[in-house]
Amino acid sequence: QVQLVESGGGLVQPGGSLRLSCAASGLSVRISVMNWYRQAPGKQREYVALITSIGNTNYADSVQGRFTISRDNAKNAVYLQMNSLKPEDTAVYYCNTKSGIHNYWGQGTQVTVSS
Repeated sequence: QVQLVESGGGLVQPGGSLRLSCAASGLSVRISVMNWYRQAPGKQREYVALITSIGNTNYADSVQGRFTISRDNAKNAVYLQMNSLKPEDTAVYYCNTKSGIHNYWGQGTQVTVSS
């Protein structure tokens, strides 16, 4: 059974940093495309970043240059380092991966950027 568990969210001031973690079980992050999405209040869930099995990364324009996605194969975990945070980054952040016809999501972790 695939399970994704996010952690690391919290309240941070504008310009601050947070590091989100996604612990995976039931699959190997080493051979999976792992994604981060976010959903702000009243808005649709949107793509943030991904990392492929060979370590290629991709980012939404809104976070390019500020966020970094990475992977620790030994811990079977994926991370999202978020720097220079802005109030518009406030959202619930979700870890996601797909396996065959299945689309797996974690429960999300709240990130609030406010002074």
